[in-house]
Amino acid sequence: MLAALLLFAAIMGVILFIAGRLGRGKRGDKWVGYLYLAPAVLLLLVGLVYPGLRTIYESFFDAAGKGFIGFDNYKTIFSDKDELTVLRNTVFWVVLTPFVATAIGLLYAILVDRSPFESIAKALIFLPMSISFVAASVIWKFMYEYRPDQGNVKQIGLINQVIVWLGGKPVQLLIESPLNTFLLIIVMIWIQAGFAMTILSAAIKAIPDDIIEAARLDGVNPWTMFKNITLPSVRPTVVVVLTTIGIGTLKVFDIVRTMTGGQFKTNVVANEFYSQTFRADNQGLGAALAVLLFILVVPIVAYNIRQVRQSSEA
Repeated sequence: MLAALLLFAAIMGVILFIAGRLGRGKRGDKWVGYLYLAPAVLLLLVGLVYPGLRTIYESFFDAAGKGFIGFDNYKTIFSDKDELTVLRNTVFWVVLTPFVATAIGLLYAILVDRSPFESIAKALIFLPMSISFVAASVIWKFMYEYRPDQGNVKQIGLINQVIVWLGGKPVQLLIESPLNTFLLIIVMIWIQAGFAMTILSAAIKAIPDDIIEAARLDGVNPWTMFKNITLPSVRPTVVVVLTTIGIGTLKVFDIVRTMTGGQFKTNVVANEFYSQTFRADNQGLGAALAVLLFILVVPIVAYNIRQVRQSSEA
């Protein structure tokens, strides 16, 4: 760390020295700008562009990374039974998590807006955002915990204890497919709902008071207020929240890895990429999965950037 700090200080010293030597004026300021951009561009090339291109290159090779096999790895992703399950689960995650988390966050933001306990209510739903995905997964793993229905064995998982109280028998929730996938999705929704609520609450408070007062004077009911005023006003923010959570959902790894390890048909693309690359030592298929993940994320990122620009211009 000390060496890195010294190197950073040395590089910045050289940049500042050269910048001080450059002449003033339009031409000099232009070169100073390029000079300050150079370290960031270099880091992007070394840390992002080159690894990305290298990953695309390796996706056309076999498990050992030596024999060229063309698009066979991509064919495997879209034809192998296990890989199709991975894609199915990823679709479940991407379709459900952003919309449900955003809907819960929006509803909660509207309900607690300007209430006497607004700050406390917001803090409670935002609290899961303050812990890591791994910690949240451990918490929910205990929630879903199962103990055999034998003798005096007591359930330590809240869900199974409730089932027993209602007269049912405990269920191994995390091994029942596809139920287990939806149970993992709940963890992500639990975490992301607080994020959605915080952003959308700020957007709701930005709605001009005169518009709201005029609507109330006209006698509009809560549903009409939401449909015709609140939702259109916060629509750009809703889109940004949806796409942001969607990007995070596509890359979900910690929850699946911690709770099931991708077993019992709960695997997703990000975890499968890790498993193939570092556990199965299949570099080619792992690289192809990484490329697929990149392809899926790029359109969402581009759309997100476009929406941010449009909202800022408006």
